[in-house]
Amino acid sequence: MSQAKEQAIKASYFSIIGNVLLAAAKFITGIFGNSYALIADGIESTTDVFSSILVLFGLKYSTRPPDKNHPYGHGRAEPLITFMVVGFLIISATIIAYESIENIRTPHEIPEPFTLIVLAAIVIIKEVFYRFISKKSEETSSSVLKADAWHHRSDAITSLMAFIGISIALFLGKGYENADDWAALFASGFILYNAYLILRPALGEIMDEHMHPVIESKVRDIANSHQGVVETEKCFIRKTGMTYHVDLHIAVSADITVKEGHDIAHEVKDQILEQLPEIANVLIHVEPDDELDL
Repeated sequence: MSQAKEQAIKASYFSIIGNVLLAAAKFITGIFGNSYALIADGIESTTDVFSSILVLFGLKYSTRPPDKNHPYGHGRAEPLITFMVVGFLIISATIIAYESIENIRTPHEIPEPFTLIVLAAIVIIKEVFYRFISKKSEETSSSVLKADAWHHRSDAITSLMAFIGISIALFLGKGYENADDWAALFASGFILYNAYLILRPALGEIMDEHMHPVIESKVRDIANSHQGVVETEKCFIRKTGMTYHVDLHIAVSADITVKEGHDIAHEVKDQILEQLPEIANVLIHVEPDDELDL
């Protein structure tokens, strides 16, 4: 678990540093290159900096070990932080949309050609950031890190839209000066859609929604492989941060003693925890097979 925490935190620092540098590059290029789309893009990257800091805080807090007041750990802080990160995404999209509409109404010069070079580099860098952070989120099962990864993907899309808009303005010339603003407006809508995609699984985590069929299948396979287990019945899985808690019902022979049934449950639990390190704890309820409705 400590290794997953370390990977997630390193990825978070990577996001913060990258967002600071790219936000500065966007603002400078946008101001000197007459590109309002790039300035709007820089605004989004600025909010990305704050959201990445929030992600770092969430990761450090949610990976604290269980204590007297939090016997299941602090993992539920992670989806709560994800909600806040989604809030930053919505704020970014709103600001970009507002600024785009204002700039569409305001006559301005055609952006400078060199802005395309900067934008092309930003799109590539941000896509690399997305793939790196997304991979780490899958390795650590971190929902908040996944949200941070989508921040990078949204930034890459915004920059791509700005690239297209500026290209149109440069190619078609006078009368198309605000093409990059229209592109930024379109990108804001896409960012809002991504915000929903990030929010949905985090909401399911908070509500203990059944959304882990792969892990459930593995748990049942491990339990059923034990010679003392007749069958598995209920299997409920809750995600808390980067770990999972399992409630499992197993059926054992009605002819064995309570002590034997207890030992079987402990052995099954130990096997699950050994083979599935992402699971923090397993609570097993033992039932006699003659009373189980299979």
